[in-house]
Amino acid sequence: MTTAVTGISGTTTTSAADAMKKELGMNTDDFLKLFVAQLQYQDPLAPQDPTEMLGQLAQLTQVEQSYNTTTALNNLLAAQNSSLASSAVSLIGGTITATGKQANFDGTNAATMKYSMPVATSSTTLTITNASGNVVRTVNLGPQASGAATYQWDGCDGQGNKLAAGAYTFGISGLDAAGGKQTATTYTTGVADSVSFDNGLAYISIGAVTVPYSSVTKVSVS
Repeated sequence: MTTAVTGISGTTTTSAADAMKKELGMNTDDFLKLFVAQLQYQDPLAPQDPTEMLGQLAQLTQVEQSYNTTTALNNLLAAQNSSLASSAVSLIGGTITATGKQANFDGTNAATMKYSMPVATSSTTLTITNASGNVVRTVNLGPQASGAATYQWDGCDGQGNKLAAGAYTFGISGLDAAGGKQTATTYTTGVADSVSFDNGLAYISIGAVTVPYSSVTKVSVS
């Protein structure tokens, strides 16, 4: 552990010094060399006042420390992103459940739609829309108990026609005993087949559906 920290610290210091050199034209090493040279070649009868140069050196040191902090934070962020990438990639091939309202229909097999009702409902409706936002199927689910449940959609519209493969959005709502509207929490589920990254964030693909890695609530590996 100590070796790893030492290695990072050395890299951070070198990177900060290089960054200062590139942006400011010098770093603390260059300034110290200039300071010593001025002391060596100063006029003995009119010696340099070291106070001003020491003040400048202190300011330059503060700037370098700021570069060190920034570089260290960037290194930590890179390490975190690497860990995130490894964790996300490890999900490929597993069955995941994530908060979301989309379901992937592969054109053949039934699409699983998971949801959870906050309270029991006396009447409940499932609405499925396509990518254009058009309702393609409305299903009367009847009374529902509170808690988790699953609906297997066969991929057909209201007339029994098989729809094209793709991502479909679903929502479930119903009325409770008092006649109040209750909306279910919906989940996207399926086998993760790929991982993508955008602006430091990981996304999991389930066929035509993509969910943020941060929304994954469960992973099952067969």
